[in-house]
Amino acid sequence: MIIPWQQINSETLNNLIESFVLREGTDYGEQEFLLAQKVADVRHQLSNGEAVVIWSELHETINIMPRTKIKRSTDSTNSTASDDNT
Repeated sequence: MIIPWQQINSETLNNLIESFVLREGTDYGEQEFLLAQKVADVRHQLSNGEAVVIWSELHETINIMPRTKIKRSTDSTNSTASDDNT
């Protein structure tokens, strides 16, 4: 389920973004960025629609994901369903 980031309390959203950028494996390339820069980048991605906040009811977790990744998983589910009907 996509959660509109605008509806998340400002402090909660900031904590969510910080948690996201601090996770092991988050890669920003060869150049190092300060935490504040990473948070600002993710906030910008949320505001322009490149990234979305996702709540998983199954796992009871919240995450930030690229919008393109969400669309691809939906498309593959739909194509699988249509393939079964042919």
